[in-house]
Amino acid sequence: MSDIEIAQKANKKRIVDLAKEQYGIEADHLEPFGHYKAKLSLEYIQSLRDRQDGKLILATAISPTPAGEGKTTTTVGLGDAMNRLGKKTMICLREPSLGPCFGVKGGAAGGGYAQVVPMEDINLHFTGDFHAISTAHNLLSAMVDNHIHHGNSLDIDPRLVTWKRVVDMNDRALRKIINSLGGTANGFPREDGYDITVASEVMAIFCLATSLMDLKERLGRIIVGYTRGGKKPVYARDLKAHGSMAALLKDAIKPNLVQTLENNLAFVHGGPFANIAHGCNSVTATKTALKLADYVITEAGFGADLGAEKFIDIKCRMAGLKPAAIVLVATMRALKYHGGIPKDKLTSENLAALATGMANLERHLNNIQKHYGLPCIICINHFTKDTDAEIKLVQERVATMGAKAIISKHWADGGAGAEDLAREVIKVVDGKPAKHRYVYEDQDSLWNKIEAIAKKIYGAREVTANTRIRQQIESLNKDYGRFPVCIAKTQMSFTADPTIIGAPTDHTVEISEVRVSNGAGFIVAIAGNMMTMPGLPKVPAAEHIDVDAQGNISGLF
Repeated sequence: MSDIEIAQKANKKRIVDLAKEQYGIEADHLEPFGHYKAKLSLEYIQSLRDRQDGKLILATAISPTPAGEGKTTTTVGLGDAMNRLGKKTMICLREPSLGPCFGVKGGAAGGGYAQVVPMEDINLHFTGDFHAISTAHNLLSAMVDNHIHHGNSLDIDPRLVTWKRVVDMNDRALRKIINSLGGTANGFPREDGYDITVASEVMAIFCLATSLMDLKERLGRIIVGYTRGGKKPVYARDLKAHGSMAALLKDAIKPNLVQTLENNLAFVHGGPFANIAHGCNSVTATKTALKLADYVITEAGFGADLGAEKFIDIKCRMAGLKPAAIVLVATMRALKYHGGIPKDKLTSENLAALATGMANLERHLNNIQKHYGLPCIICINHFTKDTDAEIKLVQERVATMGAKAIISKHWADGGAGAEDLAREVIKVVDGKPAKHRYVYEDQDSLWNKIEAIAKKIYGAREVTANTRIRQQIESLNKDYGRFPVCIAKTQMSFTADPTIIGAPTDHTVEISEVRVSNGAGFIVAIAGNMMTMPGLPKVPAAEHIDVDAQGNISGLF
């Protein structure tokens, strides 16, 4: 069966009953959206503050390939397996964006027999969080142009407005636009553009905020543009927009509860881009799960050079989180791809390509152990075409690196197929306590932070930028020097070139643009040609998604 067919046949329990049964959460603390999804009240979350935290485990992956690695599927399968072994475990996932759902990547509810449900709801409108984020973002956009139209008392330079508009859909036609056409009644025409909702700073703020008041304060710090001559930044609070933006988000900030196919409670909340932002689910969901469960498994976007680095250096730093271990997900297919094999030949055994592609896994493992300072368990996400010889090669190579590679069959067998992985994770996490390290320190300059990531994590020889960008970074260092750095680059490679696979070294990372995410609290350094508004492929997934007369959806994956 397809993923959606498996999900539609799931024996779901009412979310109110499940929350009471597994975690003692009374119905009064839940705001149900139908029978199988609900929001958890902030008042209840506040009541948990004195409880001891559980242990936090991060699921990440090798550099993504067209073959896929299955990070979300592994997170779900591992959580179900640990619960099967009697360990009180909760998973925390990101919400899917509609853009990839209707584009090429698909949804983000897992796959096979390791999914969260209701799958269709999660992958489509869910509880309306992304709509609220889009609306809050676009309200601020409207207030910027409205302020300029009605006299511009803040002296905003229309040429220096940095706040775009957003929509949660892949639409390349909106990347660059001219707004306010049609005459004086419509305002002053200026260049503008759209980002996808998950690239909005509102999304990043939403996922890093620790309370409704923290959310409102962060929204007020958003920089929307600059006064004439670039003299002073103009903030959302200057436009008196942050209160109404927070009002639009007051319900969205409450984390969402759903369940796995095996009826284990799960949080799915927030979903920032792992390029332009930090690529992790909300701090609120993660910290709440840590108060409820003994073990919490969460994921971070893309490979360990992006998602895991930002999880450590941005999310953990800001939220005071202390991860205990990392699970690094890989597949034989993806490793062979990094060994130079084209996508249509990945199901055939090729030990030479596999051995070559292991360099990518080895780089990520070394980064996790050396630079993040955390123990790492390798999960080989199993496919039916994997051969015994391939499995033996990977396990032997990983053993020489001081780690273990565990075969996990959660896609086919659910939690039962991930029990070996779960036992190893429990053994590592319950063993010697780990203490993570940051890749750079708060007091390092912005340029030195960028260099630390590029050289330590990406294996780069140097970081370059033109004179204007270097001067901009030096200028930003005066006011924002203590901010973490979020490098936005391709997820497909350790370099800024998506075509360079494996584990390249001695390359150059060129910073082409720098942005201030003042509300989120980090500096975005863009390397290479990063798009914040994707386009649809020639044959988008939307062509195959349908609904029948009974309302049953097909084609989602």
